[in-house]
Amino acid sequence: MHNLLKNKIETKKAKIGIIGLGYVGLPLAVAFARKGYFVYGVDTNPRHIERLNKGERYIVDINPNEARNLIKQKKFLPTTSTSVLYDCDAIIICVPTPLRKVKMPDISYVLAAAKTIKKYLKNQLIILESTSYPATTREVVLPVLAETGKTPEKDFFLCFSPERVNPADKNFPLTKIPKVVGGFSKESTELGCLLYSKIIKKVFPVSSPEVAETAKLLENTFRLVNIALANEFAIVCNKLGISVWEVIEAAKTKPFGFMPFYPGPGLGGHCIPIDPLYLSWKAKKLGFKTKMIDLASYINHFMPRYVIERLKKLLHSRNIKLDGAKILILGVAYKKNVKDLRESPAIEIIEELQKKGAKLSFYDPFLPYLKMHEIDLKRTELNKSNLKTFNCAIVVTDHSNVDYNFIKSNIKLIFDTRNVYKKEGGNVIKL
Repeated sequence: MHNLLKNKIETKKAKIGIIGLGYVGLPLAVAFARKGYFVYGVDTNPRHIERLNKGERYIVDINPNEARNLIKQKKFLPTTSTSVLYDCDAIIICVPTPLRKVKMPDISYVLAAAKTIKKYLKNQLIILESTSYPATTREVVLPVLAETGKTPEKDFFLCFSPERVNPADKNFPLTKIPKVVGGFSKESTELGCLLYSKIIKKVFPVSSPEVAETAKLLENTFRLVNIALANEFAIVCNKLGISVWEVIEAAKTKPFGFMPFYPGPGLGGHCIPIDPLYLSWKAKKLGFKTKMIDLASYINHFMPRYVIERLKKLLHSRNIKLDGAKILILGVAYKKNVKDLRESPAIEIIEELQKKGAKLSFYDPFLPYLKMHEIDLKRTELNKSNLKTFNCAIVVTDHSNVDYNFIKSNIKLIFDTRNVYKKEGGNVIKL
């Protein structure tokens, strides 16, 4: 069976199924279809399928016209039907893995995907890409598939290959980011590496799914901890009366032993604020407390409150009460040049400011409205008459197509948490 799958992948006769057409799954589907493979894209959200067929954009990295053309050329079939998985030779799971409110991993989507595959399992290569705690592939996916009575690594092959998608990053699209693959045997690892090598320039095999799972968590924990350090330095530098941004610029002149990380109003997205907590949870199960991860997570989650306290003091110094102040939030997505709101610190900042009585408006070029939790706001327009009515603006997300100089010339006070203004002074105060 190994040689049969290998031959199908080599000759591009392998049909590929992608479960989940989000930020990870859709770019994968398009990349494989672009290379001549037939791809089924399975998603439970019928709106995603409808938008793909209409040529509407909902993922920033994918040109909707290209996706639609691949559909017309019968190289890509997006669908809500799971029965197409029986026709697949390789199936890649790209479903969400959120945290529950009690900071426990929610692997219900992974489990549901595994149970769906079980219904149609035959001689296939199965790959999990969804980030989770170490041993998820072995302890969650494998037992479900084994319930069919089929023998792992003989009747089917199983790997873990962590996603490394960075939305809106033009320098590192999917095909230029090296891929790590860990299977349950040399054969499964070989098949996984062979498949990804058809769309990705460099593929790195590791000895097990656990190594691949933990490597992903190390990548994101590295960033979590170093961003937390930068955030703590921002607070200390403010107490010292010096600029953390100038301190970082000075430190990064050292050509070895230092890598610059930058502070901000908090962390967003799935990877950095959530993924390390999967490792923390798993470690607790093994009787070990990950003190550095937990402390870093605390510091980063503290930043929205710190931003609000700094803002309150800035307004007070100008004899303006936070209660009733007209405040413009600049950018609400979790990172620049996307419309993704996952874990965005802007949401917490807006909710807390609303509770304190501030009158809020927002501008984000990618989001015409903001409607979630207790928030119901329509995007304001950036014109002179509007800007002059605000007591202040907070730069929360630094989108590259916003004219910050125009904003600076028409607003009384700007609290810049993203260093969009390289110099502090006048009406600009930096984090």
